[in-house]
Amino acid sequence: MKISGVLVAMALAIAASGCRSTSRTVFEQDSRSRQSQISTRSQPQVSAEIVQATYEDLDGPRKIQGIRPAEQFSQRELNSLGATFQDSPGLMSLEQFQSLAIERNPTIQALAASTQKAAGYRTQVGLRPNPVVGYQAVQLADQGTDQHTVFFERQFVRGGKLELNQSVLNEALRAQRFEYDAQQIRVLTDIEIKFFEVLAAQRRVELVSEFEGVVEKGLELSETRMKAQEGTKVDVLQAKIQKNEINLSRQQAEIALATAWQELVAIAGVPDLPMTQVMGELPQQAELLDWRAFASAVVETSPEMEAARARIARARANLNRQGVQAIPNITAQLAAGIDNDSNSGLINLQVGVPIPTNNRNQGNISAAQAELCRAIKDAERVELSIKSRFAVIAREYDSALAAVEQYTREILPSAVESLQLADKSYKAGESSFVQVLVARKTFFDSNISFLEAQAQLAQAQAKMKGNALTGALDPTTDESGDDGLRGESLDQQ
Repeated sequence: MKISGVLVAMALAIAASGCRSTSRTVFEQDSRSRQSQISTRSQPQVSAEIVQATYEDLDGPRKIQGIRPAEQFSQRELNSLGATFQDSPGLMSLEQFQSLAIERNPTIQALAASTQKAAGYRTQVGLRPNPVVGYQAVQLADQGTDQHTVFFERQFVRGGKLELNQSVLNEALRAQRFEYDAQQIRVLTDIEIKFFEVLAAQRRVELVSEFEGVVEKGLELSETRMKAQEGTKVDVLQAKIQKNEINLSRQQAEIALATAWQELVAIAGVPDLPMTQVMGELPQQAELLDWRAFASAVVETSPEMEAARARIARARANLNRQGVQAIPNITAQLAAGIDNDSNSGLINLQVGVPIPTNNRNQGNISAAQAELCRAIKDAERVELSIKSRFAVIAREYDSALAAVEQYTREILPSAVESLQLADKSYKAGESSFVQVLVARKTFFDSNISFLEAQAQLAQAQAKMKGNALTGALDPTTDESGDDGLRGESLDQQ
């Protein structure tokens, strides 16, 4: 079986690049096209208005502790990242992280090397045996009757064994190439998942910091009212409790942000990259999907499934190869020289073949049949695994979408109205300060829950676009094979 022109181009590109591979795959275009297919429904945009209406008396969001803008990086740090920050200094985008990951994630480089190794094995198993040239002398002890010859020996491999060897390793190369494509998708997907986790954590720190200012003003107000004998100590204590809870929430949010950042830069292959702010948008709406049809379509096109099909083809090719192993090769030797006894020349011809009486390769044929069965069942497992993973993604996506829509349409507007009414009622002396605190806490919790739902929806969308492939730093699969078939072809004993 001849390797296709596409695979030749791929193998040459990998061989030229060595262990480092900076090329991008067609997945990035496919990812964009799949993303563009997700249409959106028009829904009220209330989150920005809520923040403006509630915090209009504040000076603005506080700076997140531990984060420094990219313009404050040292020149050495900037040089280590190439041109990453040149387009948008001070912020990093999803595309920049994905570019870093494609270049620096070690699993992509490892699979590029494995693919190059598979191409090398494919070449090796098709090479014909080297001829043997030698010298032979007989009857040297009997002076005058000695004979001297120069011989040429060659083994003729029959049954198309070497060509069948290459067909087996060609399928191994195809499987490895699909694994390489799948790993690139895994890396890009995990980068997107962690990017939105960082973005949501960053927004949460900002939200907590903003609300912290509101709580501090509330504590000051409760203390002022108690001094004026218009409030009670209970109001002050409740305000202090709320302030301490918000302080704790800020600390936890900053810890979550730092952890998410470390995970993100580890996947990108730049673990020492200092924390900076990221830019992006969390989804406000999305489209309900037919998950069964979507999963079925992914099964047809996923490189993970294509790799499983290539392994079936490899097992079938190996079964064909083992079927011709018992066809004997021919070894021929031609010798020419001189006989000193008769002072005349001589020519000898020797031909030999192994007789397959005991070893007819029956064991390897049986093993190849079992391997074909195993490969078929493994492809079924991969298909079921894809559908199972999409069932989980469907639950996450639909649940997050329902939450985002509910918070956008009902919960957040009600939380804003409740907070405004509580403030008015308290100022008019119609309700206690505790009700204001409750309304503030409700508003804060609602915004945090809305943010979490947005992050979950964004991450579910990333998994969906990435064919449910995750595990950017998991051990890679090496389907490159070896050159053992060539040894079998030449040694039939």
